[in-house]
Amino acid sequence: MPKVIRAATAGFCMGVDLALKKLERQLSEGADQARAIYTLGPIIHNPQVLADYAERGVSQLEDPEKAPSGCSVVIRAHGVPRHVRRTLRRHGVRLVDATCPKVKKAQKLIESHTQDRNLLLYGEPDHPEVVGLVSYAQSETMVFQDISELSGRLAEGRAYVLAAQTTQDRSEYTRIHEILSARLSGDLPVLDTICDTTRQRQQEAWDITEQVDLMIVVGGRSSGNTRRLAQVAASQGKPCVHVEEASELPLERIRACDAVGLTAGASTPGRVIDEVEEVVAGLEDASSNTDGEDHGE
Repeated sequence: MPKVIRAATAGFCMGVDLALKKLERQLSEGADQARAIYTLGPIIHNPQVLADYAERGVSQLEDPEKAPSGCSVVIRAHGVPRHVRRTLRRHGVRLVDATCPKVKKAQKLIESHTQDRNLLLYGEPDHPEVVGLVSYAQSETMVFQDISELSGRLAEGRAYVLAAQTTQDRSEYTRIHEILSARLSGDLPVLDTICDTTRQRQQEAWDITEQVDLMIVVGGRSSGNTRRLAQVAASQGKPCVHVEEASELPLERIRACDAVGLTAGASTPGRVIDEVEEVVAGLEDASSNTDGEDHGE
């Protein structure tokens, strides 16, 4: 049986936990008041959690213009663009803001620092958090995932400020700031918008990867912070598997390892992580069955 090193930071972050608690409160109150409950898009990026809430009557609203009057609409942890808030209020819904406090901080920083500077935003252009952050900029914005995308686009005489999606890699963000600051002769303020929990999670994944033969990252494939954890492990040249649930584990590959690392994204429920750990911990029994049947797969 491989030794399993599980990250202490694996699982729900503070922002996700707060968002789900607000949704749970709405479910409790909605049952008493017969109020329909919607989330604007997925409340978090985890298929198991979304399936559970769908069974309990929570619907996903993709178009704010179609919000029924009198319903409750929960704004997810990623936040929403400013105009979406205005649309929802115009429709007379009960607006429940479950935006992560770290995202709110980033929104306010961007708003206050873009009055006379154009925004350079390091993040995924189509990610809902980034779409929301851009709406708070009071100037032109360039969103980029790789610094090469800015080649030839920085205009002489223009002032810029650098910000990042809250779940980006802090070390890469620092490197990007150093390079761009040199290009702009040091005139590039940098906003502290990366969540410390994200940094700690990534650092722990890095430390564990150094001690194991294989890294397992658990979480939704649509979760940006989960994908980046897999990238952190892969950047050290170690094998890494990204799974959404225990049934996807490559058991024979894991059996061949002496030590396996286990971490998970910020929107991964503890029970899913537990199930993965239990399957890996049970591999010794599965491999020693004398009846020839492999119960682990």
